[in-house]
Amino acid sequence: MKLAALRYPVLALTIMAAGCKKESENNADQKVPGFELSSLDSSFKACDDFDSYANGGWKKKNPIPGTESRWGAFNVLDKENKEVRLKGIIEEIASKKDHKTGSEEQQIADYYQSFLDTATIEKRGLSPLKSYLDKIEDVKSLEDLAKVTGELQKTGVSSVIGFYVDGDLRNSKMNALYQGQDGLSLGERSYYERTDSSTVKVRKEFLGHVDKMFSLAGFSEANPGKTVLDFETRLAKIQLTNVELRDNVKTYNKMAFADFQKLTPDFDFKAFADKQDIKADTIIVQNKLYLQNLNTLLKATPLPVLKLYTKWQLLTRFAGYLPKSIDQENFRFFATVMRGTKQQRARTERAIRSTDALLGMPLGKLFSKKYFPEEDKKKVSEMIENVRTVYGERIDKLKWMSDSTKEKAHQKLKAFTYKIGYPDKWKNYTAITIKDDKLFENVIEASLFEHEEQVKKIGKEVDKKEWLMTPQTVNAYYNPSNNEIVFPAGILQPPFYNRDADDAINYGGIIAVIGHEFTHGFDDQGSQFDYEGNLKNWWTAADRTNFDKLTKRYIDYFSGIEALPGFKVNGALTIGENVADLGGLTLAYYALEKSLQGKDEPKPIDGFNWKQRFFLGWAQVWHMNTTDEALRNQIQTDPHSPAKERINGPMPHLKEFQAAWNCGAGSKMILPDSARIVIW
Repeated sequence: MKLAALRYPVLALTIMAAGCKKESENNADQKVPGFELSSLDSSFKACDDFDSYANGGWKKKNPIPGTESRWGAFNVLDKENKEVRLKGIIEEIASKKDHKTGSEEQQIADYYQSFLDTATIEKRGLSPLKSYLDKIEDVKSLEDLAKVTGELQKTGVSSVIGFYVDGDLRNSKMNALYQGQDGLSLGERSYYERTDSSTVKVRKEFLGHVDKMFSLAGFSEANPGKTVLDFETRLAKIQLTNVELRDNVKTYNKMAFADFQKLTPDFDFKAFADKQDIKADTIIVQNKLYLQNLNTLLKATPLPVLKLYTKWQLLTRFAGYLPKSIDQENFRFFATVMRGTKQQRARTERAIRSTDALLGMPLGKLFSKKYFPEEDKKKVSEMIENVRTVYGERIDKLKWMSDSTKEKAHQKLKAFTYKIGYPDKWKNYTAITIKDDKLFENVIEASLFEHEEQVKKIGKEVDKKEWLMTPQTVNAYYNPSNNEIVFPAGILQPPFYNRDADDAINYGGIIAVIGHEFTHGFDDQGSQFDYEGNLKNWWTAADRTNFDKLTKRYIDYFSGIEALPGFKVNGALTIGENVADLGGLTLAYYALEKSLQGKDEPKPIDGFNWKQRFFLGWAQVWHMNTTDEALRNQIQTDPHSPAKERINGPMPHLKEFQAAWNCGAGSKMILPDSARIVIW
């Protein structure tokens, strides 16, 4: 069973692996410029292509390294945090001996060592998988399959559905068990349906990839690639699209667990749940029709095909922890074919990232203590309150919203809470047994621990203090069930928050991000939740219609943008993030303007006035070079628009941009007033 702690519809800024200048401990305190003039490319006009103007120089100087599929400034800290800061913490711990058994230091040191111990990994081969492979081989019926796949899900192996635990969308104080569709190796239904040459090539490569993986593993089944692809194609056809999954109302179907079982009479989900130690009277079903069609599909599929598919899911889940030949083939397909990444990171770098993935909170405790100044928490709190004030003023000025709905919007805005930096209370990981020569078992231990932690939440009160990201994560999120925004320590550094930069750069950076997260509470999904975090309509019918008309226009606007030949932005999939970007920029701009009231106008810096520097601050947060493969994958699977469109997309709708850059008639990034969209 895969229980997800960070469950959709939690709305977050996307995580993108990005480059940074390698920082040593000796120059960590050097001042970082607010904006590098060398990033500019004056051969472009700001009013025609702001991304190329503001970031063209940077893009030319920063080609995508072979180990990456995207290389940009949004996550300028990701590599820094992991390969410099976390590396220093981990290696310092690993250099010491005689750690107390069960201590966080022992767990970190021994897991890191187990990942680096490639000699033992090669010697053991696939023997760690043997007990699971034997159970798959012994399957004689759909009932047996339900039990085996249920047990496998405890370790993170995908099946045709997934269980997870989150706050009940209609009773946000209590945790509930959810069911969702799962089981597509390519990640999204469109990869199985599109007929363009790029997507057809991916499917062909996937077929060969499965064949090779089975061969490397020594499995004897004939044509496994075709078998897996054919089954997943049939599975994809009965699943909801990623746009349909955004509908919180239609995907909320609470029922008795006994009634859930009746939807699939030929596949025993009671046995599936029992093997995961799940005891629940009720479950929230994503799509009843999917389950009914799934029952038909499973019943009609020969058992050997289902066993082969299950074996594939086991192999691909743990490929990165198995011998080099399997690990490399797994990388070749999912990183090179799917995203255009040319080479794997060094084993040491991978070991750091893997340790962070499994033991992120214990590492986060050490990271926060060393790298997050407490004074920053106070400063960010002040910024959040500034944005809250401006948002309230913007609500009051809306012409498309009635006073009664405005009152409810203010109620929700006032109820917003926030977390900054790191948790007040740290989870205890001492129950996890980690050994320095058992990488596979270590991964299993961590998976079972997280599984048990989630299962224990079912039917219990939601812990409002829990964090869904580690402190070192360079990201931020809005959680509609808690009506909260969260800013880990990892993002509160340049280029987002730069204590040495002028206000305009910081308002275009971190404050626009804060505004982005605030706006998620009022985007197409977040606006469906009330001030207590419950899925409940607080709008008048007329106001909701007005809002939907505005978002529909914005959907159509982005859907007209072609990011690559034949691949347009999916406006319906990205609408939440696009609304949040537009709202975040608007709020940050007027918060900056408000902060300057009664003061002398700031003098230009490097020839740019404060209005222009505000937009430069936004542009440098998003500058990005991306492989075509990664861009196609993002367009098909990611609710965030590509970086270039996140920079350029909102600008034509902002009169403030036109005024700042003196954009005249005929400029490509200017729209007539009738075509501009103002939502918040």
